[in-house]
Amino acid sequence: MSDSKRLSIGQLATLACTLEVCAPKPGNVHRSADFEDVTLQDFLASAVAIGPVFDQAKTLPLGKLVLQAVEATSLVTRTNTNLGMILLMAPLVAAADESRLQEGAAEVIRQSTADDAAAIYEAIRLATPGGMGQSDEHDVSGTAPSHIVEAMQIAADRDLVARQYVKRFSDVFDLVVPLLLDESRQKLPLSHRIVHAHIALMARLPDTLIARKNGPELAQQSAVMAQRVLDAGPPFEDDYLQQLANLDFWLRCDGHKRNPGTTADLIAAGLLVCLRQNRIVAPFV
Repeated sequence: MSDSKRLSIGQLATLACTLEVCAPKPGNVHRSADFEDVTLQDFLASAVAIGPVFDQAKTLPLGKLVLQAVEATSLVTRTNTNLGMILLMAPLVAAADESRLQEGAAEVIRQSTADDAAAIYEAIRLATPGGMGQSDEHDVSGTAPSHIVEAMQIAADRDLVARQYVKRFSDVFDLVVPLLLDESRQKLPLSHRIVHAHIALMARLPDTLIARKNGPELAQQSAVMAQRVLDAGPPFEDDYLQQLANLDFWLRCDGHKRNPGTTADLIAAGLLVCLRQNRIVAPFV
């Protein structure tokens, strides 16, 4: 397909975010559920806002790409809707070769500079994500390190987004993408495949946003409940749907402190990979 007939990289990023948020994933904002302080419209507006920034990926260094995407988001919403997605997607849109996205994203991070680290720190402070806590070393409220990976290494054990910077996006490419492309689920509508991938990822990797807000035991409990959905039977048949409803109810019981937001960020990044590599293509079914 000629470049003139393809969506731009920014449009693909917007599309990935839109597909992710519209799928009715348990515990998250989606087309049938809002939170008190953030709505589907906030997420959709954020998805639109980052597109033109990511279209500049060939000319903007990593730090400015992240910072300008967060700044664009702040023009359309008052809360943090997409910092994790931006941090994951920025290296993926900056990587030039669709056939070597994992290697390309890792190389973008490796070649980043102290200025990039400082800009990423500024972006994180602007987004004011929940559950960040404090660190004795390279805390985001202080001076950025000479390379962003130094900070991500400290956070990797408690933040799956940070872990992708350290582990060459291994969870995105080795786990999320295969879940989205699972051949046994291809007869399901794309929205259902996204939901099922989200649940399977929750079961495999306890959500680190839940852990930061509520502690690791509650995050592990969420993983156990996600596994119950998978064990209940074929996806989207009665027993599965009953366990899915139980999981969704439990995740929403304490405001949105149990929101599996990091899982959603990883799913969005996986969708971007699939879209860039033409492994998920429109029209979507």
